[in-house]
Amino acid sequence: MATLGKLKACDRSTLDFIDLDGLRKLIRDYKPDVIVNAAAYTDVDKAESDEENAFQVNSRAVDLLAQEAKVLDAWLVHYSTDYVFDGEKMSPYTEEDKTNPLSVYGKTKLQGEEAIKKSKCKYLIFRTSWLYGTHGKNFFKTIIKLAKERDELRVVSNQIGAPTSAELVADVTSLCLYRIAQNSLSSKEISGIYHLTSTGKASWYDFAKYVIIEAKKSGGVFLTNPENIIAINASEYVLPAKRPANSLLDTQKLCKTFNLQLPVWQIHADRVIKELYLREA
Repeated sequence: MATLGKLKACDRSTLDFIDLDGLRKLIRDYKPDVIVNAAAYTDVDKAESDEENAFQVNSRAVDLLAQEAKVLDAWLVHYSTDYVFDGEKMSPYTEEDKTNPLSVYGKTKLQGEEAIKKSKCKYLIFRTSWLYGTHGKNFFKTIIKLAKERDELRVVSNQIGAPTSAELVADVTSLCLYRIAQNSLSSKEISGIYHLTSTGKASWYDFAKYVIIEAKKSGGVFLTNPENIIAINASEYVLPAKRPANSLLDTQKLCKTFNLQLPVWQIHADRVIKELYLREA
């Protein structure tokens, strides 16, 4: 995104979303043309017993961002989640489908979306799912770690989605903002919610097996062999928060509006695996 203009990046140490006064002051001091909010309370299970903090970060702080964006006539780019749906649909979810979150996390993320829409600011809400990368806590890194420590892994096979790399989300975000900056699209036409994921589909089991097979080709050494990754039902792996069984999101609106194509999930998975092992070499 730095190629699009002057960039001010803030991490948790410099900007705490619990501190709304500090958040408001930073925005008013900097007066940005675009606010990109990648911050969120993402500990899905902890949120079940920590609802107030999840609401503060995922909803109340987002409401403030939207209000300030409206005052500045700035764009607000915000990332949301497949968890706003219950996962009962048999096909990919469109932006028009009814929301019905199963968890506190999903509910607070939906509240954040609604606050943005209510503010009447210029906005892009990108709903994504199954995010992973070489940084932070995510399924991809967890599988790599556990496969080095255990000779067998049991992974849920009856939840499906499209594994989506953080790199892809960043690249698409930059492209969309570039198109807006070139005045090829008007704010009234394109403000809205868009689904942004890789194409194709996989279960968590499929994804785990693919990662270990391809990581071994890149030099990864594991106690777990691919044949020792065992498919299990989600009911066998009880967690505090309910997850949607179907996390597939229909991305046609995004592709048509911004004239782009999204890759199958394996392409970025291969790229992230190679990046990880080049870094460790």
